[in-house]
Amino acid sequence: MGRNLYILAATFGVLAVVSLVLSFTNVAQQPGSPGDAALWRTTAIVLCFVSLVIALAGVLSSLFEQAERRHEQTRRNARTSRRP
Repeated sequence: MGRNLYILAATFGVLAVVSLVLSFTNVAQQPGSPGDAALWRTTAIVLCFVSLVIALAGVLSSLFEQAERRHEQTRRNARTSRRP
């Protein structure tokens, strides 16, 4: 599950970069374009924040999965060492 969260975070990160680039190009100032430069920058900041939160969730998910695997392995080793 951690890998899927990393992919999702990367997608949001790329969209944040695209929004930031659009805010500095001439596209945001054209008549009929969706929003102005401040809206594109705000969108980039929000997408970047969402990307960071999802990446943190991916890291925590990976850490908990690793801790669970190690606990299970320790439990198995303890069980086998108790057998005569």
